[in-house]
Formats: sequence, C-alpha cells, structure tokens
Amino acid sequence: MSNEKSPDDSARPAVLSLNIREPAALHAAFIPQLRYGGIFIPTNRQYRLGEDVFMLITLPEDPAKLAVMGKVVWLTPEGAQGKKVQGIGVQFGSDEAGQSVKRKIEAILAEVGQSDKPTHTL
Repeated sequence: MSNEKSPDDSARPAVLSLNIREPAALHAAFIPQLRYGGIFIPTNRQYRLGEDVFMLITLPEDPAKLAVMGKVVWLTPEGAQGKKVQGIGVQFGSDEAGQSVKRKIEAILAEVGQSDKPTHTL
C-alpha cells in the first residue's frame, strides 16, 4: 500500500466555498496587495504554499457564486500572533474569472469607503 498520490489526485485542486455577507467582512478578507488580488479564507485544513485551489465565492448582496481558481500564497497557522484567524491567503488568477472577481470586490469596497479596521492578513 502506498501513501503517494496518483497523478490524478495531485492535479485536482481543493474546492473552497466562501460566503461573505457583509462589506466589513469582505474588507477583512480581501488582499489588494497581491499582484492579481486575493482573498483570505478561514480554514483549519492544512495547505501548502503554491497549492492550487478552486473557490466558489459569494459576495455581499449578490446571490451568485463566483467560480475562480487561485494559488495559496499566505498561511496563517493556528495560534498566530495577534490572535489572527487561522486560514490561507489565495491569490486570484490573472485570467478573466480571477480579475472579474477582483474588480467586483474593489467596486463593493469603493462604495463603502476605505476602512482603517484591521484585516485577516496585513
């Protein structure tokens, strides 16, 4: 019996679902500092930097689930300093789906104004 993943297993990205109901929660999760934008996803599952993930994201006041691929670029471990939430930061892809989600998030946040509240990452 082998513990190695088959090529099919490693090719399949993890699927994450994120339902953000409030603009304040979106502000806390959005990572605009990343080249293509990104989002923080609270999770206690272990991920590796560079791992591909498939996300279904629901934004405030929009019932549609936005499907987007991304790559894990940030890890916040359990018990992190500053009582940060455990989870991962995922950079959106440079493709149209990734950039469409980034633009939608930026539009929502622009409507509610800049916030000086802390975020899950920086």
